[in-house]
Amino acid sequence: MKKQVSMILALTMALSMNGTAVFAGEASPKHSYTVDELTVNIWDNNQLDGLQQIADQWTEESGVKVNINVITWDEYWTLLEAGAVGGELPDVFWMHINEAQKYMENNVLLNLDSYIEADDKIDLSNYYEGIVDIYSSEGSQYALPKDHDSIALLYNKAIFDKYGVDYPTDQWSWEDYTAAAKAITEAGASDGVYGTAMNTNDGQDGWYNFIYDFGGRLISEDNKTSGMDDPDTIAAMTYLAENLFPCMPSQDSMAVTDPDVMFQSGMIGMMLQGSWMVNTFYQAENSGDYAWAEIPYYDANGNGACEKEERVSMYNGLGWAASADTEDPQAAYDLISAFCCEEGQLKQSELGVTMAAYKGCSEAFVNAFEGMDLSPFLEVEENGTLIQHPASKYTTRWESAFTTGLIAGWQDPSQMEEVCKGLAAEMNEILASEQ
Repeated sequence: MKKQVSMILALTMALSMNGTAVFAGEASPKHSYTVDELTVNIWDNNQLDGLQQIADQWTEESGVKVNINVITWDEYWTLLEAGAVGGELPDVFWMHINEAQKYMENNVLLNLDSYIEADDKIDLSNYYEGIVDIYSSEGSQYALPKDHDSIALLYNKAIFDKYGVDYPTDQWSWEDYTAAAKAITEAGASDGVYGTAMNTNDGQDGWYNFIYDFGGRLISEDNKTSGMDDPDTIAAMTYLAENLFPCMPSQDSMAVTDPDVMFQSGMIGMMLQGSWMVNTFYQAENSGDYAWAEIPYYDANGNGACEKEERVSMYNGLGWAASADTEDPQAAYDLISAFCCEEGQLKQSELGVTMAAYKGCSEAFVNAFEGMDLSPFLEVEENGTLIQHPASKYTTRWESAFTTGLIAGWQDPSQMEEVCKGLAAEMNEILASEQ
């Protein structure tokens, strides 16, 4: 037996020295590659160090260097679109629900079906189903799930202490949230401190959660009609306008200074935030004052107890995709597999990069930030209902319409119902063009 193990180890080392990929836990080679390096594009600098560690481990096993470039969100999509037209895409890159459909439909992304079939480390049933589906088109898979996220309540303990307001709990309803926001706003008026904040473009980590928690919707299940004129949607937006807008800075000021920045400046008592932002607040100067609670619930039954369906968190997940024109498709896929297999997903969580798309691997993420309890991000999956971020072929068009079109309602809440109906009409035109 010892002799057999020694032979396997010797063979593994020899193959690795010859530039053939050998993955952890395997005793035999997989593929020889035709490239010496791969280029990877992402948009979040907070994730760079952890992802580079995973990539470097793959480099040690494969002999292929991985260069990860961080590009700002807006520039990322501009460059990706230009690269798709000009044929100069990175080998591997992130894909988002808002953009995936058009790239899949236009043969920009590498079809991963045959690679997945030959990969014993990847079984799509191990991932959150909704995220797998995001990156599937006409029965084929064009990206592997990278992560999943959820929404929680972020608050500044120092502000709550200063104004004598009780900390948020996991049993808060939106009425409790509103009462605390009003108390902080009133007590902090002379200091320029507000109870909460939310911008027009804070969808997944903002007002989308209200809409679905109140029983409304943004888009129909068949993606053919808008839900912005749904009575429950309007009720949710009206609740925001009447109860929480008075507890926020003006829309004009939030358009100039993002609420995230205001929060870190000590101007905001609490707000909704996504798990993808944990690193930002953990590394902030006053991070010791920051804490998390589960997203509040809508007490539809009026019994003061939270039912599972009464607490809603939006969720989403990125995908790892490769260019259809990458020089070495196998190398590109194998790097993606290294990021997305159980080992890579667990490592991603342990390093505090993001929560995993692979089921059962996210517990390590909530334990990766010493002194900060992140359990609300996972508890909502047990105590509430996750609603997948809505999307269609031209999601960015109607989401952009929200960002600008909602301004009138943010500035004058009395116009909110009219604004919602106007956005529904505009959105329906966009959706009609997709058919």
